[in-house]
Amino acid sequence: MKILLHACCGPCASAALPVLAGKGDEVAMFYSNSNIDTEEEFERRLESARRLAAADGVEIVADVYDHADWLEKVAKGFENEPEKGARCRRCWEYSLRRTAEYAASRGFDAFSTSLTTSPHKPSPAVFEAGEKAGAGRFLAVDFKKNGGFLVSTRRSAELALYRQKYCGCEFSRRALRGGRDGG
Repeated sequence: MKILLHACCGPCASAALPVLAGKGDEVAMFYSNSNIDTEEEFERRLESARRLAAADGVEIVADVYDHADWLEKVAKGFENEPEKGARCRRCWEYSLRRTAEYAASRGFDAFSTSLTTSPHKPSPAVFEAGEKAGAGRFLAVDFKKNGGFLVSTRRSAELALYRQKYCGCEFSRRALRGGRDGG
């Protein structure tokens, strides 16, 4: 089975790749993160994901970065939603739909996401977004189970992967700073 992993970042994917390697014949990464608030941050996280892909010997493809499209299709009208609320669910579905489309166009049998490695992401809600994005082809795996988050922190240190302090969008950055815009 060919599996495409939506990689939200290198650290989270570092726990997901070994699990998926045991489930499929081939695993590749798809870095799709137009939610990230600056291109500089997008590139910094992409470089880390590329370092992981090289270490694990998997292919990585980077989706087009288009934060303006993400703001229009995901955040518009949901700017004041709390973290883990409707805006986040829309965001997960946005990235997972792009992953599902790429997977279908390249002959992958299934796709999954590294989002569930984070203890800050409610796996059932992420699974729901994955099913909406690619019904029947989404592989729901809770990568934080069995110490997955600890695996990600250990592997991130070993591979010198950049560990960000916020999910990526300007709204998660604002929430990190207690509701104050922090740029």
